[in-house]
This record gives sequence, C-alpha cells and structure tokens, in this order.
Amino acid sequence: MLNALPPRFPITAEEIDTVVTEFYARVREDETLGPVFFQSLPPLPKVWIEHEEKIAAFWRNAILFERSYSGNPQKVHGEREAVEPQHFAVWLDLFDEVLKERLHPEQAAAWSNLAHRIGRGLKMGVVQSRAVEGAVPNLR
Repeated sequence: MLNALPPRFPITAEEIDTVVTEFYARVREDETLGPVFFQSLPPLPKVWIEHEEKIAAFWRNAILFERSYSGNPQKVHGEREAVEPQHFAVWLDLFDEVLKERLHPEQAAAWSNLAHRIGRGLKMGVVQSRAVEGAVPNLR
C-alpha cells in the first residue's frame, strides 16, 4: 500500500537506519546514557538490534509516515525509573552530533527540529509521571 502523505523532509529509510544504528552505538559508550539504557536493555547484540529496529520504525513513521511502528514512547519513558528529565538534553545533544555527521545539513536540521519537539514532549511526560498527585503541573 502506497503512502498518501509525502515525507516531512527528503530522507531514505536506509539513512534513518544508519542514524539510529550509529546513535545507539554511541549511547552504549556514553557515561550518562549508557547506564540508563543498560537498566532496560541488557548488553546483548540481539536485544539492541531489536531495539534499534523498533526505534528506526518509530522514526520512519514520524518522518516517512510508514505505519510499521507500534508502541507508546511516552508510557515507556515514564515507566523507566532510571530515565530522568535531565537525560533528554544529553540524548538530544548526542543525537544532533550523529545527525550532523551522517546527513546533509538540511536533513540534519529538519530531523533535529522534530527530535527536539518529541524530546520536549517526552521530558514533560516524565516530569508529570513523577509529579505528586494533586500538585500543580510543571510546564517547563
């Protein structure tokens, strides 16, 4: 079935896969993010390949409007106690590095803008998931 919607910006599924693979290779080595991810994903190649495939499907859905992704990132991030709001800035900085190294500047900028928008939403969701019931919401 052909997708009726054009991509958000010109990029191939292969380029998305490359960015995701490189990003998670760096995550595993990162002193801040590595331990957070290893609490949910054991250091087994098969587990990481499956995770990367799922995340690549997420990005293909978000950018190319493919409908191959099934999941609830907001719920997953909110349920992970190791995920803290400050981790999103580190995540986005690392992601931006990979985008700038692997893509044309226009692609990197477009994907970065989308990632930052999604990251803000996920961060807010994590903050709200940890909020005391009945407390005033933190909208920063």
